[in-house]
Amino acid sequence: EERLDGREVSVMAITDGRTIVTLPPLQDHKAAYDGDLGPNTGGMGAYCPTPFVDAALMAEIESRILVPTVHAMRRSQVPFQGVLFAGLMLTAQGPKVLEFNARFGDPECEALMVLLESSLLEIVDATVDRKLEAIDAPRWKSGAAVTVVMASEGYPGDVEKGRPIRGLADAHSLEGVEVFHAATRPGAKGVGVVNDGGRTLAVTAVGENLARAKLHAYSAVRRIRWNGAWCRKDIADKGIDRDRELAAAEPGDPR
Repeated sequence: EERLDGREVSVMAITDGRTIVTLPPLQDHKAAYDGDLGPNTGGMGAYCPTPFVDAALMAEIESRILVPTVHAMRRSQVPFQGVLFAGLMLTAQGPKVLEFNARFGDPECEALMVLLESSLLEIVDATVDRKLEAIDAPRWKSGAAVTVVMASEGYPGDVEKGRPIRGLADAHSLEGVEVFHAATRPGAKGVGVVNDGGRTLAVTAVGENLARAKLHAYSAVRRIRWNGAWCRKDIADKGIDRDRELAAAEPGDPR
């Protein structure tokens, strides 16, 4: 198998088998620990949109990868309706496919959903009825979203379950913050919510840019606690650094 060097990104599209609606590009963080160290996980966080995919590159991904894939499935008499998830490597030779999945990515989906202004139900209905072409393109909020996964002690190995989680209401009260439950369950009477697995919560926040969204997300994370809870501290840092590089390179910059 060919080795690919570059930066990994995620691009998802919704298709009814003919029409394709491409969603904003994202980047997730698979390694367990800061600095992309440690074992791979199901994903420790994500941010949207990623500045490593500009409009020109997005157009190339659509025309060279997504559209041909959907059309090839239709020509092969196996038309696909649903979410097509493309895991891509941005190489010096252009974007290359690492994998396809027939689903949303997690935790990428959480960062997408908080930015979506259109009705997801309308999009899904049009996909099922093969009428995507007849509805308006999805509307998206301006700004960015960051998702931080809070995991339980021991993940990605075995974890101790049933530990009470505190501070959920406090985190939910913050403007622009959503806390998505992944591995939780109701505890005994009077206990509230307890952890029930490794990737326990996906704390997601919206901001005017990636830096602000990260600030809001970690502000919410600090309000949530249970014995053994942990998370990466560097979610979206690469995107924030890239935003700063692009801003510094704009015309009129003294450098």
